[in-house]
Amino acid sequence: MTTVEKRFEMALLAVDRVVAQESLIEAKRAKIPNNHLEHLIVSTLDRIGQMWLDGSVSLSQVYMSGRICEELVENIFPYAETDQKPSRKMAIAVLEDYHMLGKRIVYSMLKSAGLGLLDYGHVEVEEIVHRVIEDDIQILLISTLMLPSALHIKDVRTLLRKSGHEPKIIVGGAPFRFDDQLWVEVGADAMGRTASDAVKIVNSIDGGDR
Repeated sequence: MTTVEKRFEMALLAVDRVVAQESLIEAKRAKIPNNHLEHLIVSTLDRIGQMWLDGSVSLSQVYMSGRICEELVENIFPYAETDQKPSRKMAIAVLEDYHMLGKRIVYSMLKSAGLGLLDYGHVEVEEIVHRVIEDDIQILLISTLMLPSALHIKDVRTLLRKSGHEPKIIVGGAPFRFDDQLWVEVGADAMGRTASDAVKIVNSIDGGDR
């Protein structure tokens, strides 16, 4: 673990937002690429989650670590205001979960890449289906934290298909990192392990049929 990673982890456990932010700013000044910063944040939260499982930290520390990271992400991955849009309408959502960090990182990275998209926030199955149909979304990114939520993506695909809509569905989140075939099982078109993956996948889908 690097000095920056250790300082960042200790700041989160101490619920010290200022030091956590200073650690990430230090990393940015060292010209660490965004995908490495993303890994630093996610891996640190994974370690803190493991500490909770081991009984060495409290649930409140896990919760506050996630909240601090959510607040910092938009500053660490500032997106560029641009009129550039993908040729297909795109949206991103967290399905039946309240952990927004992964979605925020992906959203910011896509915006940084100059890709416009709608942010649906936290949604249930019926709501996301309705909004995708209403907005005529052609590329849908879905983030989940828990396995039961991930399995409901299959319901989203089924309902959309019944309505005559076949958007490309890109999924990501912990369940898909633990089971690298789960995305196939739920009927997704692609799976990204990182926000950087999401940008590559969207660009590939968006330009693949031109």
